Amino acid sequence: MPLHRPYRAAPDTPADGGTAVVVANLGTPDAPTSGAVRRYLAQFLHDYRVVDLTRWLWCPILHFIILPLRSPKVARTYAGIWDPQRGSPLLSNSQAIADGLQAALPGVTVRLAMSYGNPGIASVLRELQQRGVSRIVVLPLYPQYSGSTCGSVFDAVARELTTWRRVPALQFIPDYHVDAGWVEAVAASIRAHRAEHGAADRLLMSFHGVPKRFVDAGDPYRAQCEAGARAIAAAAGLAEGEWMLTFQSRFGREEWLQPYTDKTLEALPAQGVKTIDVVCPGFAADCIETLEEIAIENDEVFRHAGGERLRYIPALNDAPAHVAALAALLRREGVAG
Repeated sequence: MPLHRPYRAAPDTPADGGTAVVVANLGTPDAPTSGAVRRYLAQFLHDYRVVDLTRWLWCPILHFIILPLRSPKVARTYAGIWDPQRGSPLLSNSQAIADGLQAALPGVTVRLAMSYGNPGIASVLRELQQRGVSRIVVLPLYPQYSGSTCGSVFDAVARELTTWRRVPALQFIPDYHVDAGWVEAVAASIRAHRAEHGAADRLLMSFHGVPKRFVDAGDPYRAQCEAGARAIAAAAGLAEGEWMLTFQSRFGREEWLQPYTDKTLEALPAQGVKTIDVVCPGFAADCIETLEEIAIENDEVFRHAGGERLRYIPALNDAPAHVAALAALLRREGVAG
């Protein structure tokens, strides 16, 4: 089983003393093995932004129950989607986005960083410090803001910068959930899919879930998912009743944002919905949550409940329209390419 491909620094660009762009994503294990997954999950689930339980309660549960039980299972899941040449889909797809942005913005340095795993945010920032950049623009690859995603990226950046004697100018882009270019890129992918394969009985827009209490405490995530979904539906020419919004990937026993993707797919066949297309607008790059959870696991849920066909519409990844939309967003934020 091939290991995670090593972090590949981008070629030198003329950004010394200038601007650097850090595009950030969640992260991935270094390999589809139990040990690598355990190390990755330990870092991820230790983040207070992700699990905000009291540490004296959470740490024993995490280290003595969750990690021993979940790591082997999750490793097998990763092994099912691991590419023999490219390694982790999330890493390779995210790196392709960063490479596309570097080509679109040759006057700046573009680097990929991960909140958990490699290449870590701290190590990427230290490389930029050595290059002498005077301005850093951070773009989390999450169209919708949540404290558990974008907030965690900000925390990691801030932790590293507190150790620097000279702090560069810093700009943080917290969300782009109704950005016209991004909305059109997602809508165009839906239109292209329907033009090639025909329209299913229903289109489901599945977003990653968060605990409901996060939103009750003021997190804007749900509102931004809903606003983005409406904008995408309008741009794709979808009428009311042709599409739905759901939330996937819940963890633990507490209530998360509803409706749940899996429960919705279980119920739809009894309502006469036999074919369904699923798009995941909150995921900039295909990963375990799209390639396995949606395209495999939830396909089985839908078929077991009486559905005939679930078709997953891939994430935008490094599609030219996606890269162009992100480059345009960065230019509007003052990044000269």
